[in-house]
Amino acid sequence: MKQEEMKIAILLFDNFTALDVVGPYEVLSKIPNSKIYFVAETTGVYQDSKGFQLVADTSFEYLPTADIVLIPGGFGIDVLLTNHQVINWITNAHMHSKWTVSVCSGSLLLGAAGLLKDRKATTHWNRKAQLAAYCSDIVDERYVQDGKLLTSAGVSAGIDMALYLLSLIMGEKYAQIVQLGMEYDPQPPFNSGSPRTAPKELVEMVANRRKTEK
Repeated sequence: MKQEEMKIAILLFDNFTALDVVGPYEVLSKIPNSKIYFVAETTGVYQDSKGFQLVADTSFEYLPTADIVLIPGGFGIDVLLTNHQVINWITNAHMHSKWTVSVCSGSLLLGAAGLLKDRKATTHWNRKAQLAAYCSDIVDERYVQDGKLLTSAGVSAGIDMALYLLSLIMGEKYAQIVQLGMEYDPQPPFNSGSPRTAPKELVEMVANRRKTEK
């Protein structure tokens, strides 16, 4: 008997963060017998703040549910927090999903949909104060699992989260094979990837950047 195709829905919107989408896409695309749908309120081209474009080939109406629902982050997330069409799609999709996951500030949308009440979650370090309006148990980790909810910290943490999710679906050995194939072995040249280790002046610069790039 043929196994049913696993549907993976990745939300698109203007001013998304590219790696929030592409990083998990690269990992989750390795799930056998799966298909990734780029979904949005309406089909068409969406771009990040620098003009990188992706096409949403599927609308909410066509794909109301999926096995995996992935919400990326980006500066465009704030305008969606009161978008009833987006919130309703996330709420309904989560009711039927096997996994609902977010990267970076994408967790704010999960919070706005009421999915993080009495749940553990994380987000980009510069968005934790904002997430506190929706979630009272914010964890300082690269990714956090609470039931079928998975949330990750900023941008690059989405790859870590996706590999962990892959291990839950396909087993640790399979996820390790994918990681090796990607040669995902981070060794950054600077010890400034966290506000705990970065110089204070850099933390302040990044914290203020969101105010100018919205």
